[in-house]
Amino acid sequence: MSVVSALPFLLRPLHGSATSPVSPNRQRRHTLPAIEFRCLNAEDSISVFEIEREAFISVSGECPLHLDEVRHFLTLCPELSLGWFVEGRLVAFIIGSLWDQDRLTTDALTLHKPHGSTVHIHVLAVHRTFRQQGKGSILIWRYLQYLRCLPYVRRAVLMCEDFLVPFYRKSGFKVQGPCKITVGPLTFIEMQCPVRGHSFMRRNSGC
Repeated sequence: MSVVSALPFLLRPLHGSATSPVSPNRQRRHTLPAIEFRCLNAEDSISVFEIEREAFISVSGECPLHLDEVRHFLTLCPELSLGWFVEGRLVAFIIGSLWDQDRLTTDALTLHKPHGSTVHIHVLAVHRTFRQQGKGSILIWRYLQYLRCLPYVRRAVLMCEDFLVPFYRKSGFKVQGPCKITVGPLTFIEMQCPVRGHSFMRRNSGC
């Protein structure tokens, strides 16, 4: 199935959003903020990097992707990204690329392997004013459902610090072991989540 055929799933609003159908016999008392999920593009790079820089520099002192790397991936493989917009404003995002080996290596930080079947999730970040609201969990769930619409994707992998392991476990990821990649003094755990073989999920996700 093509990326284009998966787009209706991405654009499907959350229940209760402003773009949800409203009965003609009911009138709204309030205008709810419009919510949109869509793939990112190079024009979103600055907004992406501003959210990422604030989220990661304050915690670890390092950004997973610098601005030129954000542009790089959003130019090469925008279909493997997902942004959450509220009234046109980016509030959370994921950036991924394809990888073609069982485990991550340093090359996975900068390369996109077009013939790979593994999506390497480089970064997930939420704007500071929207944190502690469960948006990270919702976004990773929607992203994994979207990946299930892409026939060439077999699994998703990521590397994270120890304190984030419980968060990703709740989203269906399992620990593979210590990651071979280090960034300065930082070490990481490598995790993976299968996205194939979920026929029921695909039938019910609009794919």
